[in-house]
Amino acid sequence: MGFVKSLEEITKAYQQTAIFYDAEMLTVYFETTPEVMKRLLPPPLKPAMFPIGGAFVANYPKTNFGVTYLESALFLQAEYNGEEGAYCLAMPVTNDMALILGREVFGYPKKMADIHMKRDGEKAEGWTERHNTRFFEIKARLTGRFNDEGAQKLIMERMASNMDMVVYNFKYFPAPGRDGFDYNPRLIREVVEVRPNSVEMGSAELVFRPSDHDPWADVEVSRVLGAVYSIGNNTMLPGSVVAEVDQMSFAPYAFMKVDSLRSE
Repeated sequence: MGFVKSLEEITKAYQQTAIFYDAEMLTVYFETTPEVMKRLLPPPLKPAMFPIGGAFVANYPKTNFGVTYLESALFLQAEYNGEEGAYCLAMPVTNDMALILGREVFGYPKKMADIHMKRDGEKAEGWTERHNTRFFEIKARLTGRFNDEGAQKLIMERMASNMDMVVYNFKYFPAPGRDGFDYNPRLIREVVEVRPNSVEMGSAELVFRPSDHDPWADVEVSRVLGAVYSIGNNTMLPGSVVAEVDQMSFAPYAFMKVDSLRSE
């Protein structure tokens, strides 16, 4: 298992799908504003019918690619070519291999971070921290009732009809000449099969704190809708390139994977 792999080693290590066994996830849903959706969604993505976002913290105790880690993420509901999906704004992780695989294969905007998740009775909580700033924090009470009854009904109906999650990311790499990108940024569509063994719902409190490097607070939270706590198997299916975008048009959105840079 040196720097250069044999065909046999490559074939043996190849995984077409990434499977997360007994994935423990605490997801909070919230309503934002149409202005936020318009400002943060890169073309050709369009805002979904309702300005809904989601954020989660997760523990992955076992995977089929040999990596265990914690993860959190921030999403906005978006639409491309008539299909609604979740656009990922940020995805901190606690493992470097999880970071590399997610960024280089699918374009997930991953960074290394300190992540916490805990369940105690009907209480569940999680937070994410970088550069001494806890910019994301969620606290839930799994009483079976959302903050918003109408939102809970819609989410239950969606979960009953289809648990799969369509995810949109942009895959891009800066050119070595620092004069643009290696290629036109590509919009990636992939599907995550979610197969929970248990699902609990409840009310939630959500905080996005200002951070120069992790600007989750740019996403205004008009109201928190509720939280879902689940344990089960998630499978990331192979993705595909569904569009390419103009480099200059995408340039303002191309800083999700790096911290803010300042000149001395």
